[in-house]
Amino acid sequence: VLSSVPVSVAIHLRKKDTMATRDSAPTGAPCWVDLMTSDTEKARSFYSQLLGWTAEEPAEEFGGYFMFTKDGQPMAGGMSSAGSSMEGLNAWSIYLATDDAHKTAEAAAGAGGQVIVPPMDVSELGTMAMVTDPAGAAIGMWQAGTFNGFTTLAEDNTPAWFELHTRGYNAALSFYRDVFGWETETASDTPEFRYTTLQG
Repeated sequence: VLSSVPVSVAIHLRKKDTMATRDSAPTGAPCWVDLMTSDTEKARSFYSQLLGWTAEEPAEEFGGYFMFTKDGQPMAGGMSSAGSSMEGLNAWSIYLATDDAHKTAEAAAGAGGQVIVPPMDVSELGTMAMVTDPAGAAIGMWQAGTFNGFTTLAEDNTPAWFELHTRGYNAALSFYRDVFGWETETASDTPEFRYTTLQG
């Protein structure tokens, strides 16, 4: 979803009476979220209390990356920003599903974006990359190997809706259509409120 306010990415979690599950995400759809945090212990405690998630033990082979689960199902990831080039950062990242991270990263660069984390294999789990769109908003991508990302959504306290607030409204629309194959539907296009939904 795109609207004409300053660049930021917001993750909304909502409650809904029905549950949706999937084996894997369609190409271009959000498939994973993770948190870079300056205080992992506070983050682990906060989201566990707020959303009823379980903070699993950090994986030392992945630099202390850990997973939040709900009823045994993966919800999100988390990692400390301490000691890295992103020291002090506290931010969520969204990953979109791709069947070829290398080609998608090349497409992003060709569509006015920049590759900030080139495609890299994460063991046998999959391949990740991070790019920016033409307005500078960062978006991740995930090519699944043995790990498909979250498979439960639109249930209580699970991922349900993703929004992009951007100054580069028109450029962003073109970028996500061209790079991730999204179709767009304009809900409002006035100077006061420009809002478009994007569907895979």
